[in-house]
Amino acid sequence: MRRYRCGKIVSTIGPASSDPEKLEGLFLRGVDVFRLNFSHGAHEGHAKVYESIRAIGKKYNCHPTILADMQGPKLRVGTFENDRIILETGDVFRFDLDPTPGNTRRVNLPHPEILEALHAGTTLLLDDGKLRFEVTECGNDFANVKVLVGGPLSNRKGVNVPHVKLNIPALTEKDLKDLNFALDLGVDWIACSFVQTPEDVENAKKIINGRAGIVSKLEKPLAIEALEPIVEVSDAIMVARGDLGVEMNPEEVPPIQRRIINTCHRMGRPIIVATQMLESMISSPSPTRAEISDIATAVYCGADATMLSAESASGQYPYEAVSIMSKTVEHVETDPFCARRVEDDEQVPQRTTIDAICTAAKDAAEYSCASAIVLFTEKFESVVRCTRLRPRVPVILVTESPALASKSGLCYGIYAVCEKTFENKNFDTSVMTKVAKDLAKTHKFAKDGDTIVMLNDLQGHSIEICQL
Repeated sequence: MRRYRCGKIVSTIGPASSDPEKLEGLFLRGVDVFRLNFSHGAHEGHAKVYESIRAIGKKYNCHPTILADMQGPKLRVGTFENDRIILETGDVFRFDLDPTPGNTRRVNLPHPEILEALHAGTTLLLDDGKLRFEVTECGNDFANVKVLVGGPLSNRKGVNVPHVKLNIPALTEKDLKDLNFALDLGVDWIACSFVQTPEDVENAKKIINGRAGIVSKLEKPLAIEALEPIVEVSDAIMVARGDLGVEMNPEEVPPIQRRIINTCHRMGRPIIVATQMLESMISSPSPTRAEISDIATAVYCGADATMLSAESASGQYPYEAVSIMSKTVEHVETDPFCARRVEDDEQVPQRTTIDAICTAAKDAAEYSCASAIVLFTEKFESVVRCTRLRPRVPVILVTESPALASKSGLCYGIYAVCEKTFENKNFDTSVMTKVAKDLAKTHKFAKDGDTIVMLNDLQGHSIEICQL
C-alpha cells in the first residue's frame, strides 16, 4: 500500500491488536512492520498472528514486514514472605542464593552470574531503577548492599547491573526454542535482547544462518562501548531506550540515540527508535506535545523507523496511536529543514561499485526532479546501500524474492514490489524501462509526464533517467 512518507512504523502486537480485523486496521492506518513480542504469548497465538499478517499482504498485494523479538535473559529477585517490603534509604540489605522467601533483611537473587560479577562499589538497580543499591561486600553466593534510594520492593522485580559484563548468553533456552519456532514460521527479522558484545550477535547469526535478518537491541551501556563492532556484525539496530534509560543517566540517552543513528547511517544499517514514544496513549486518545516532539526528533535525526510498544499491544487506543505516529512522521518529512538536517550528517559513499551507482541514482533523481527511484535487485545489501544515502524520493524495490520484499520493508523509503518480471532473464534496457514506468504509474508514485530514475542491479550496474 502506497505510503506518503519514507519513515517506517513498527507496531507491537498484543491482546489489544492480535485478531485479524485489528491487524488489518493497524495496517491500513500505517503499520509497516509488525512486532511479535516473544516475552509474552504462546507459540500458537504468534502463529495465528503471523498467518493473519501474511493474509493481509496477499489481500492488498503488498509485503508487510514481521519482526520476532526474543525475550532475552530476565534478571529478577525472588519472592518475599509477605509479597512486599519497604526499604528505607541507608538500610543494609543482602542478596543471596537462598531460595526461601525474603524479608526486610534479605532476598533471593537466583542469578549466580550476577553475584560472581559484582565487586565493592558496584551499583545495583531494581524495579526499572526505582531502587538503587551500592555493594559493600560480596562473594560468589551473596552481596551485602547499602540502600541508596529506597522504596517498596515486591516479588520478582527486575534487576539491572550497569557497566558490568555479565557472563550470561544473549539467547536463553527459551529464546532458542522461540527463535527456531519464529524461523520456521518465516519471519523476516529476529530482534536479540541483552546484546553486550559483537560475539553475542555472531552467535545468534550462526543459529539464524541467513534465514532472517538480525536486529541488535542496544539496551546496555556495555553495548554502547562496543557500538561500531556490534553495528558492523548486525543487519539492523534498535535503540531500546527502556533499559538503556534505566542503566544510564536520562540526560545521556538523547545524544547516545543520535550517535547510534549516525553510526548506523555511516555503516549502512537500518535503525529503529523504540520505547515510550506515545506512552500516554496507552490510556489516552491524545498524545502529549512532548511525545510528538520525540517522534519528530527521531525523524529529523534520520531514523528508519519508530516503534510502538504497549501503545498498540495492550493500550486502549491502538488505532489512534498508529494514526498519530504516521501523521507525525509524514508531516515532519515535508519540512525542507528535515531533508537538509539529514544531509548535514554526510554519508560518504564507500569505494564500491554499488555505492557509486546508488550515489549517482540519488543525484540523478534530485537534479531531474524525479518522482521515484526504481531499484531492480535481488540483494539486500544493495537496498541498504541505496536507502542509507536518504534520497529525497521513494525507492520502488522490484524483486522476484518475496523474502527480500518483506525484509526490506524495515528500510527508510523502500516500497517493495515482488513480481516475476523478466522471463528467461531478459534484462534488455528497453524492457526494464517499460517495467519501471508501468510500476511507477500502477503504484501511484508517478504519472504521465513525470520523471523516474531506473537503477539496475540485476545485470551489471546502470542507471537511466526515464520520462513517463
